[in-house]
Amino acid sequence: MVIRTLKMMVSLVTSGTVILPSVAQEAASNKIEGNPNILLIMVDDLGLGDLSCQYAKDVQTPNIDRLFHQGVRMDNFYANSSVSSPSRAGLLTGCFPDMVGVPGVIRTDPKWSWGYLSPDATLLPEMMKKAGYQTAIIGKWHLGLESPNLPNERGFDFFHGFLGDMMDDYNTHLRRGFNYMRLNTEEIDPQGHATDLFTDWASDYIFKARKQDKPFFLYLAYNAPHSPLQPPVEWEKKVRKRHPNISETRGKLVALIEHMDDGVGRVINSLEKSGQLDNTLIIFCSDNGGDRKSEANNGPVRGDKGDMYDGGIKVACSLYWKGHLEHRRVNNLVMMSDIFPTLCDLVQLPVNHRIDGISVLPLLRNQEQVTDDRYLFWVRREHGDIGGKTQNAVRYKEYKLLQNRPFEPLQYFNMKQDSKESQPLEKDAVYSKLYKAMVEHYRISGAIPWQRPLTK
Repeated sequence: MVIRTLKMMVSLVTSGTVILPSVAQEAASNKIEGNPNILLIMVDDLGLGDLSCQYAKDVQTPNIDRLFHQGVRMDNFYANSSVSSPSRAGLLTGCFPDMVGVPGVIRTDPKWSWGYLSPDATLLPEMMKKAGYQTAIIGKWHLGLESPNLPNERGFDFFHGFLGDMMDDYNTHLRRGFNYMRLNTEEIDPQGHATDLFTDWASDYIFKARKQDKPFFLYLAYNAPHSPLQPPVEWEKKVRKRHPNISETRGKLVALIEHMDDGVGRVINSLEKSGQLDNTLIIFCSDNGGDRKSEANNGPVRGDKGDMYDGGIKVACSLYWKGHLEHRRVNNLVMMSDIFPTLCDLVQLPVNHRIDGISVLPLLRNQEQVTDDRYLFWVRREHGDIGGKTQNAVRYKEYKLLQNRPFEPLQYFNMKQDSKESQPLEKDAVYSKLYKAMVEHYRISGAIPWQRPLTK
């Protein structure tokens, strides 16, 4: 029974759902007792086009493709930011990131850090625990480096992964000389490529979780294919043998993606071998668009990681749950922060606090649902050429207003007529509404602290 979702800052309605193909040797009943396991896979800087089921002709991603070919494929899905920390904050809180103190990237040096996750924010694993789930994060956290914003303090029973942002090396796992690898709160120094480690740890968790008497919520967050572009040598050799004329940078990126896809396949295989595939909802998405410096493929849209154009915020997403979700392509406008209320709706858990996302469970269940009758906001604060100011975007239905850099003019587009954002429109009544909504959101979010508390 679908739970009625909350009214957010703006009214909205959405859609979305999942289905997974069976490879299990023993057929499982479609009649599942209780709530399903949930595997939420977040990858890092994957371009909208960089899957073989999307737009890439030089990439082979059969395991991720399987989720898209057999699940509910979201063709109009948006991350909550064009960079990492804010998108993860939106995913795990169901809020616009600046409404929970994360308008920009959280970093080691306070001078370069532009976010501090609000201690008052309720995270998705906390909600899942209320529904009787065991909760785990494996891989990249990137929402805090110290107490009170460590994974085990924000709802995760188990953490095996990396606290920081990017790794300076996939094999040493250091960031600016710091070791952020942890097993819960213990510092560890594992050996191996980070993608392989996260895959192995996720597979191990899946087999152990099978022995418990409660379902699991596993958030698997790969660093790949974020730079540095360091695929295992054998994977790069395979790509160059297949594409001898590929550029050095593109070849490394393709190999890093294909290596990650192999890891996703191994995790799905663990679900199958442990007899849990039929009772697991798998969600796959990227935190933001691909990086132009890595020669990422962002498909037929404008811009890249860091931009307010769609190349920075529109990402690939699919939901798969074998026997429960029919394969289809959905073009409804859905945002990453909608995952929070959708999962709460799925497990019949009321959300009694303020969030910005909406449940798209009706959409996943192949029901009619309007999802674009609401204002969606993107804000990114950063140094460098941003100068500590913000990039902003607001969308309502097919209309989008953005300021890609704080020193550039506002641009106004009809996304249905101009998906490449190449022909700015003249100001009109809708422009005025978008502008007023953007200013009002900026005013409201200004009440939310986004820096670490000052210490004496």
